[in-house]
Amino acid sequence: MPVPEPYFLTPIGHDRLDDVLRLDIWAFPTERSVEALRELPSPLSWHRTYGVAHVDDDEQLAGFHGAYPLRAYPVPGAEVSCGWLTWVGVHPGHRRRGILRGMIEHHFADCLAHGETISGLMAAETPIYGRFGYGMASTQLSLTIPRGAALRPVPGAAELEVALEDWDAEVHGDLVAAIHRDYARLPEGLGRPGWATRETPEQRAAREADPAALRGGKEALRLLLVRDDTDAVLAYGTFRRTMSWERAGAEGTVHVREAVALTAAAAHRMWSVLLDLDLTTRVHISNLPVDDPIVSLLVDVRAAAPDYQDNSWIRIVDLPAALAQRRYAGDVDVVLEVTDAMLPANAGRWRVRAEAWGHADVTRTDDEADLTLDIRELGAAHLGSISLSSLAQAGLIEVRSPEALRTASAAWSWPVAAGANWVF
Repeated sequence: MPVPEPYFLTPIGHDRLDDVLRLDIWAFPTERSVEALRELPSPLSWHRTYGVAHVDDDEQLAGFHGAYPLRAYPVPGAEVSCGWLTWVGVHPGHRRRGILRGMIEHHFADCLAHGETISGLMAAETPIYGRFGYGMASTQLSLTIPRGAALRPVPGAAELEVALEDWDAEVHGDLVAAIHRDYARLPEGLGRPGWATRETPEQRAAREADPAALRGGKEALRLLLVRDDTDAVLAYGTFRRTMSWERAGAEGTVHVREAVALTAAAAHRMWSVLLDLDLTTRVHISNLPVDDPIVSLLVDVRAAAPDYQDNSWIRIVDLPAALAQRRYAGDVDVVLEVTDAMLPANAGRWRVRAEAWGHADVTRTDDEADLTLDIRELGAAHLGSISLSSLAQAGLIEVRSPEALRTASAAWSWPVAAGANWVF
């Protein structure tokens, strides 16, 4: 096994949930006890969870990691199998011993065994995963919008009906999941890369639960629905409010968890309500794709204090398959020379040929390279939002053919910004 002696790696089942939680609160400090966390629904896919233990103490986990088996993960123009790395932690008493590297090596082998051509993650600490070949592939946006912020008009928005309801997973879960899933494929014929949906039952159960322990002092989860005249739901927003009384009156915040709309009119109607709730002064939302409709709808986006942060990190584990699965936004015929310190099968020279909006033919070649880059940079560009040209300008890609960089940058790009709107 890849972990160093005297440690060993072992599959972990639900029967060892307490052991996982004990490690988790060492790796990720929290005020909650193991007993309190045990009562919360676990999002883990237990057939893809693994622990690391010491041979002299196999009760206490020294490390742990899991994978979400996503089978419809959106990449440019396609949906692919992806092993999403999650819950990665090493006990502070066992750090600096090669446990993390061993777990990552195991994860890559596990992905390949399950036919997953890419791995993804959301990084708790951004410096860690680049050294394992993950590249930052999308950016997320947070906004704090003043109440009553003006929106540009959208025809048909005023005719749509809005309902505000208490969140009920049994009543609303399937409806919200379907809208979230449909949004991944919009605009039609393009779709949004990186827009992962809650594919597994465990993920859905954990996301749809509303335990008081996770509300952070806010109210119970609320739901906003937008319907057309046929009673079809075109948008939903989930949110919580907080309020304090100041000398000038109520100072309330609407904390929007998700705001997803299938049409421009529905997006406008949804936001017009969220931005005008009584006793509030601001609306905050995180995890937005950088081109979310609200960015264009706001008359004064600067007043919303936009803040940007990394979102999804992508690691290519099977280079020829991963590059052949996605589509390309332009004709391309380029030879890449790729380095990969952890997965040597990806290293070497590859010719990538594709017609615009088509899949690629990816083959090994002895031809001279047009571009030389590490697998990390190829992962960063994989969702179409980080351009090869920008990486070259940063000195991270060696350019031997400027013409090849121009056509490859256009081909690898995508008209819709990549992004996921939840942390998993």
